[in-house]
Amino acid sequence: MKIARILAYQVTLPLAKPYSLSGGRLVFEELDSTVVCLETDEGLVGWGEGCPWGSTYLPAFGRGIRAGLEEIAPQILGLDPRRLDVVNRTMDKALPGHPYIKSALDVACWDLLGKSVGLPVVELLGGREDGPVVLHSSVPTGDPDAMLASIEAYRKRGYRIHSCKVGGDDPGPDIERVRAVTAALEPAESLTFDANRAWLPDVAIQVLTATGDCGGYYEQPCETYEECLAVRRRTAQPIILDETIQSFADLLRAQKDGACEAIGLKLGRVGGLSKARRMRDFCVATGLRMNIEETGGSALADTAAVHLAAATPATHRRATWLCHDMLALDSAEGGARNEGGVTHAPDAPGLGVEPRPEALGAPVAIFG
Repeated sequence: MKIARILAYQVTLPLAKPYSLSGGRLVFEELDSTVVCLETDEGLVGWGEGCPWGSTYLPAFGRGIRAGLEEIAPQILGLDPRRLDVVNRTMDKALPGHPYIKSALDVACWDLLGKSVGLPVVELLGGREDGPVVLHSSVPTGDPDAMLASIEAYRKRGYRIHSCKVGGDDPGPDIERVRAVTAALEPAESLTFDANRAWLPDVAIQVLTATGDCGGYYEQPCETYEECLAVRRRTAQPIILDETIQSFADLLRAQKDGACEAIGLKLGRVGGLSKARRMRDFCVATGLRMNIEETGGSALADTAAVHLAAATPATHRRATWLCHDMLALDSAEGGARNEGGVTHAPDAPGLGVEPRPEALGAPVAIFG
């Protein structure tokens, strides 16, 4: 089997409502997604999606994916998509770094591998674990009443783990948010307070110290790894490192330093399923918990992450986020969906999800 042609599509994904994070300094209304289709000489087709969370969240942006495809796509034409390590080494040679550009291509290769052997991708990533994949909500930054209203809306849809966006120059409002949300917590629910890099270390230490009796995880309190490590060493609550975990080397450093108790493992940020799987295995071997998810996108992107989560021991999973659950447009058919706060990887061969043709429009680039 050979990759005969690669098609790229640009899809604008509007959010159901504007979304703010990082203390309100970042606000988003829509996402710029790139969907890729790998056509093979045997007639099989594989799909993947790359969708950064806007252009201000990470050093990644939608047009960057499409520009990068011009460098990478011609180099993998003619390769066997089932030889995943060969494809990834070829992509890394064609364009060093920039893992977010390569993720969709890697995922499309996994889709083809599953279809070629008649198995869902979850079985190729280690095998489906018993039980569902637990989901977490994503509560935007706001005053306590607005955040509690958002949690209640998610609660009615079955969510029991809530990721609340915090962050600001003044610790006072965040301390108020943490205490208000914690006080409204119901049995069997848990919380994550995600600053998305917004705090300086002194603010983070003040907030965590003042809310030490509240429980919950604190995610990516500061901009840099070194700042987060300083917070880790001066506070007691479990910390999740997210944006600063971009490679296996970052993960190895965090484990060696004892910098966190969990990580956010996002496929798009680390380069796709192949590299995320290796990081998953390391976390399982060394006792780190994970949120396994995507940086953004439709049910196509989300489903790829759910396959990896479903093949990961439940003991090492915290939760998974479905970005498509926040969109005003459903651009994919099938895939992993919210089932009362949990989800499952599809049973169909490959990813078990495909984009809706009417959502794709005409390709913006064709290679081969």
